[in-house]
Amino acid sequence: MTGRMKMRLSILSAVAAAAMATLAFKPAAADPIKVGSKNFTEQYILAEMYAALLEHAGFEVERKINLGGTLIAHQALTTGEIDLYPEYTGTALSAVVKGTMSTDAAKVYDEVKAFYAKQFNLTWLQPTGINNGYVIVVRKETADADSLKSLSDLAKVANTLVFGGGAEFPDRADGLPGLKRVYNAEFKEFKQFAKLGLRYDALSQKEVDVVNGAATDWQIGAQDLVPLADDKGLFPPYYVAPVVRQQVLDANPKVAEVLDSLGSHLDNATMRALNAKVENDHEEAKDVAEAFLKEKGLLP
Repeated sequence: MTGRMKMRLSILSAVAAAAMATLAFKPAAADPIKVGSKNFTEQYILAEMYAALLEHAGFEVERKINLGGTLIAHQALTTGEIDLYPEYTGTALSAVVKGTMSTDAAKVYDEVKAFYAKQFNLTWLQPTGINNGYVIVVRKETADADSLKSLSDLAKVANTLVFGGGAEFPDRADGLPGLKRVYNAEFKEFKQFAKLGLRYDALSQKEVDVVNGAATDWQIGAQDLVPLADDKGLFPPYYVAPVVRQQVLDANPKVAEVLDSLGSHLDNATMRALNAKVENDHEEAKDVAEAFLKEKGLLP
């Protein structure tokens, strides 16, 4: 082998070694941020918002949307299959922390945040204005006729009204027993509906007068229904916030700032309208999310 060939091989070896070193020490910031979600419309929209904001901020994003229920999404986060997803404080407290439910929103958030940090090295960012907890709903005409604004108001006329609810509602501590215990509300009749949509259909068709739902159900806004204020605090808080692997935040501190910028733009009424665009108008969650962010000036 000539000296020139030996020199060429030496140079090629050095270049290859340098390339391997670069790959080996590739910074975490260059890795895609994996955005996940659970398996329902609101989660799809929120995850698409997170993904779009991060992409606009210069991050490469990998979407892993529609993973499944709470425990599946949580496991994906703890194993690093995803780096973040939207979660609800009340859900986390009951399903993961297994703590005692409280109606104090700040207390629930603080307990969940501390537990996740200690047990899983996961960080709860700032909560949004979305509190997708349980809600009792009536038609506007019923609310107007009986001057109903709160569950205390409802209790005064409950014995004249028919309640439509899910199979578990007659037995839940925060279902009919809770309404009786906290508000002394007893209804004329209870009708069971397996699916949420059937409940709202029955309400609009006047087969029932009152239903239980979730605070961001699209039907509330689309059908001009009235959610009654839980003025005595029967239902626990379910505020939504991004939950992120701390390792990702350490490598990419800007992620927290980007995601927290969204929170002040979201509340229950806004989320109902966005959910309606997907579920009722059959728009794509990605399109709905991006249009909203542009409307709010968060995307160009």
